[in-house]
Amino acid sequence: MQINKEFTIEELHGKLVEGIRTYFKNAKTQKAVLGLSGGLDSAVVAALAVQALGKENVHGLMMPSEFSTLHSIQDAVDLADNLGISYNVVSISDIYNRFMRELTPVFGNNRKWSTAEENLQARIRGTLLMAYANKFNALLLNTSNKSELCTGYGTLYGDLAGAIMVIADIYKCDVYELAFYINRDKEIIPISTLTKAPSAELRKNQKDTDSLPDYADMDPILYAINEEGKTFDQLLKEGADRELIEKVKKLTCASSFKIHQIPPVLNVSSKPLVYKEKQLLD
Repeated sequence: MQINKEFTIEELHGKLVEGIRTYFKNAKTQKAVLGLSGGLDSAVVAALAVQALGKENVHGLMMPSEFSTLHSIQDAVDLADNLGISYNVVSISDIYNRFMRELTPVFGNNRKWSTAEENLQARIRGTLLMAYANKFNALLLNTSNKSELCTGYGTLYGDLAGAIMVIADIYKCDVYELAFYINRDKEIIPISTLTKAPSAELRKNQKDTDSLPDYADMDPILYAINEEGKTFDQLLKEGADRELIEKVKKLTCASSFKIHQIPPVLNVSSKPLVYKEKQLLD
């Protein structure tokens, strides 16, 4: 289901490839690094980067934890092999456990699992990616999408880090459409990546839908607010589901501060960067 009708998926693909190429040309560098999770977003960004920069200039870091599933790791490896890019596997389990041991006196008896433990994993991964980028004079490609950016589904200084946010102006449903377009001639992005439920894999059995509405339900709401300039009240009057609207409104209002701290976004639409404050409050 395509959300943004400003362009065809073929045109969108071309805009993103050319945007990456131009950004790197202006930065006077060719090398790119990104985290490969086995998920859709990183797969699409990796494929776009290879198209823009060449496979010899794209490197992937796979950073599994105890919550990473074997099929996600295999999907990441299959993607890298299909694209012909180099990669390393660096487990974060021991690093994370060391952090938690050192934080025990700070956390005290507050041992209940929370977003602190989840975000710590994302920030460890961000640190490893930036270390590679610094060591090899590469730029880090961020893989967050516009749906996540709208709703704050990302960790500052973790998976929101990067030199450029490649698909942060693209809603998740359109990321799926991009993936199908990339696979139009042959399987580049593994089919299992396209069919499994999206997950950050920061806790056991985690799914995106634990925190967010289903993307197919949420993305049209986000598009109506951002691109079409509608208010939440207008959407309710037009018959939108109240529970869905209230949840999206709560997510967007609570996370708007993150937008002011993100890296540059590769803008392709007429309405990048989500919301104005007035829209959030209407």
